[in-house]
Formats: sequence, C-alpha cells, structure tokens
Amino acid sequence: MDADPPPDAERRSALAIDMNVFIPSAITNLAQRIASSATAAYLPRWGVGITDWRILALLAAAPWTAPVEIGEATGLDKAAVSRALRGLIDKEFVEMRADETRRRRQPLALTRAGLAVHDEIVTLARQREARLLTGFTTQERAQLSDFLARLGREAAQL
Repeated sequence: MDADPPPDAERRSALAIDMNVFIPSAITNLAQRIASSATAAYLPRWGVGITDWRILALLAAAPWTAPVEIGEATGLDKAAVSRALRGLIDKEFVEMRADETRRRRQPLALTRAGLAVHDEIVTLARQREARLLTGFTTQERAQLSDFLARLGREAAQL
C-alpha cells in the first residue's frame, strides 16, 4: 500500500522562484503577451503574424539581407525564418535575388507590396508602442531603452 502523500507544505521548495518578479521570466511573459496581441492585430488585416512582421521590419531597414542574417538579427531560428519567408514570398511581399553561387544565402528584399504593407503596419505598431508606454515620462522611456540595451548586451554574454 502507498504511503500518504506529503502535505502541500512539503511539496514546496524553499528555493522556488516567483515567476512574476524573476526578470528573465517576466520579460519572456511580457514579450509573449505583446507578440500575441500584435499577431491578433496584424493577421486579420494583412495576413502577417509577428514573425512575418519582424522580417518585414528588418528588410525595410536592410534590403537584400540573406535568410541566415535575418535569423541572426531577429533571434528567430532557421525553421521559423524559412516558413515565414515562404509565406511572404507567396504573398509577394518579399522577393529573392537569384544567386546560384550562394544558394543558401540568397538575398531578400521587400517588393512594392511588401513596402506598402510594412508602412501601413508601422503606423499601427507605433500606436501600440505609444499605448504600451502611456504613463511613462520621457526620462522613464529613455531609461527603459537603456535598461533593455544593457540587458541585451549581458544576455549576449551568457
């Protein structure tokens, strides 16, 4: 016969982390909520999810970027970049420059349609950012940007 299970107090670790204040978890949870709401806003109107949007935004700033560089710049894995690019090419938002010598590194850029969609989404993205930062002073916004940049540099060293 099995012994009685331990009481709840014995099932808790003295080292348990409060995931609401543990910074890596809090940032991940916040990023996920922001990304999910962005997809909900962009997908019905433009057929673009957050992964697609990140690629569009990158290519709008840096045309003729290779897929491997898109992954490095966005932090997306190769499979996610590949899937998103296939969809963006099918929608004719992105075009690939043929380069037989660099098949895996064929550069990509936005088409006219891709640029138009990007520019429309930027307006909404900036509105969403402003809403997120409502109540933050100019100084607090600058501090937040500084904190995020510092965390990013430290994360790169982990």
